[in-house]
Amino acid sequence: MTTPLTRCLIGILIVAATASVAEEPDRSPPIKVMSFNIRFGAAKDGDNHWENRKNFVAETIRVFDPDLLGLQECLDFQGQFIQHQLPGYTFHGVGRQDGSSSGEYVPVLYKTSRFEVVDSGHYWLSKTPEVPGSKSWDSSLPRMVSWVRLQDKHDPDSEPFVFANAHFDHKGREARHQSARLMWRQHIRGKPDEAVILAGDFNSGEDSDPYNALVKGNGQLTKGDAPIIDAYRAAHPERSEKEATFTKWIGNREGHRIDWILHSKSFATLNALINHTNDNGRYPSDHYPIEAVLRRR
Repeated sequence: MTTPLTRCLIGILIVAATASVAEEPDRSPPIKVMSFNIRFGAAKDGDNHWENRKNFVAETIRVFDPDLLGLQECLDFQGQFIQHQLPGYTFHGVGRQDGSSSGEYVPVLYKTSRFEVVDSGHYWLSKTPEVPGSKSWDSSLPRMVSWVRLQDKHDPDSEPFVFANAHFDHKGREARHQSARLMWRQHIRGKPDEAVILAGDFNSGEDSDPYNALVKGNGQLTKGDAPIIDAYRAAHPERSEKEATFTKWIGNREGHRIDWILHSKSFATLNALINHTNDNGRYPSDHYPIEAVLRRR
């Protein structure tokens, strides 16, 4: 059982793990990243309906206090609620159906006081990524990526970096693989010095084609590409059978780690975890939020 005090301690411990680094004047300040599939608010989930857990979702985010936040399964009204609860963040996202407000958003949120946006955009995980609502391969639904290029005001001498957030299809195996290859081309291929953080629900485990495509470039990485690091695996080199990120609402821990935070070599992983926060067996979502603390090299 996790109490509100325990949830607070989770946030405090991960911050404490990097406090000494943050205090060193010759080091860049840590960047706290969270990826969180908050479950569709329109789903008929009974006691787990959005209205019964929305404050828990906001509290879970608030306790970790991320600098960067990527959400999945976020409908327009859920995004409005999160923005109201977390006024210190800038929200960047659109609906996947029309590029406006219809359907799932995969928004990126960043602390307004810390980051200045240099560029931003969206693209669809399809053969026509510039076309809103498009889908290809065996994808069951339109899928997309929202991204921002940010300048860190706390590290003004550093180059801007990209933060991108995605949600891959839950049915189409080929669609997931091709989506990963598209993200790789967009953010990694031919960009050896690109600073990038990729977050999302990839509906794929660590032994999958999408993971291989993003982290290993399908085994075709060259000097012109940016090697990608799995933050959780960097922090926990030994694999475990209890790394699942899909809770099934019951606190399940066995299965695939399908939610990832990935980053380029421009960052170092200071810490990473799967946040199992719950309140007397009730969970804020059917996915665990995942968290990482990074630092610019």
